[in-house]
Amino acid sequence: MPQRTLSALSLALEEFVQARTRAVAAARKELRVSELEARALAAIGAEPGIRPSSLREHLDVTSAGVTTLVDRLVERGLLRRELDVDDRRVNHIYLEIDLDAAPWSALTGFGADVESAVREEPRADADAFAKVLRRITAATRDHG
Repeated sequence: MPQRTLSALSLALEEFVQARTRAVAAARKELRVSELEARALAAIGAEPGIRPSSLREHLDVTSAGVTTLVDRLVERGLLRRELDVDDRRVNHIYLEIDLDAAPWSALTGFGADVESAVREEPRADADAFAKVLRRITAATRDHG
């Protein structure tokens, strides 16, 4: 079978994905959180006060799964629930940790480093690469 040769861009993307995977795995190990827990913390950090139904959709888990996950993270002191003031049937979920401060910044450090590096690039180059990356991502969605 002939050996496949990857383009420079494909190799660079593979290196990026591997670096991100290593960084997130190291952070998860240090913080003792699962991949799903890390994704939930990031989603709640990005949208403080998220409702469980929105978190369920974001994580692609069942209602029971998100309830169990949130219960576990509340028990660990990482999250809190607050009742909606207008509709007491509704909960909002907030972080009890600061993802920008150690040790929790380990979960967001890679992304922050990427953002900093991107800001050092010429805007036109970054915008052009973003367009290419979106096209590549769209072309691969059926394989995930």
